[in-house]
Amino acid sequence: QDLAALGVQVREADYDRPDTLAAAFAGAERLLLISSSEVGRRLPQHRQVIAAAQRAGVGLLAYTSLLHAERSPLGLAAEHVATEAALAASGLPHVLLRNGWYTENCLAGLPAALQHGALLGSAGAGRIASAARADYAAAAAAVLTGDGQAGRVHELAGDEAYTLADLAAELSRQSGRTVPYVDLPQAEYQAALVGAGLPEGLAALLADSDAGAARGGLFDAGRQLSALIGRPTTPLADMVRAALA
Repeated sequence: QDLAALGVQVREADYDRPDTLAAAFAGAERLLLISSSEVGRRLPQHRQVIAAAQRAGVGLLAYTSLLHAERSPLGLAAEHVATEAALAASGLPHVLLRNGWYTENCLAGLPAALQHGALLGSAGAGRIASAARADYAAAAAAVLTGDGQAGRVHELAGDEAYTLADLAAELSRQSGRTVPYVDLPQAEYQAALVGAGLPEGLAALLADSDAGAARGGLFDAGRQLSALIGRPTTPLADMVRAALA
């Protein structure tokens, strides 16, 4: 109701129920396909969306892929690469929003780090050029409301790159407590996450992503994101401050 009050049409769309997609996409000229949250099931779900968009005559589809997907060391990349291939094969005009890491992903572990007195990870000295979810949302809005986007690939990452040791130092500075970064082998970090109560699949995904970061998979210095949104990306210090508040 709050969205409807702003003049937004709210429609149900379920990736696993193609009948809902036809009604949701009716009359749509431009479509944002946000990658499904169900890792391992993304490709068939995305194919359903692409097919429905074709039938609806959508003029432009924007897809949230992964930073440098075609050469990314992250296991998450495979489904993104396959979706990009499906889009290319469809002939549907599309634009790729290759999103880097969300800063919120890194901040999720701060409460545990403060509780246990250490920030754990397996990213080594890998630099992470993350940005806030709001930054990526602003980029999607800019692309969807702009012109000449079909066929373009945007490699989107934050202006500022940091290591997890840098994140631990910033956490220590703002909290007034000494919280060192403890780098673990990937298997040990995954086991620690499981021990903390995370599901095995999620723990494996996070540990794999850290290992990918150690190999440069979450770094980009092109500043395409800030250029697209017309402002600097949200600084890490601001995000840490908001998380602690």
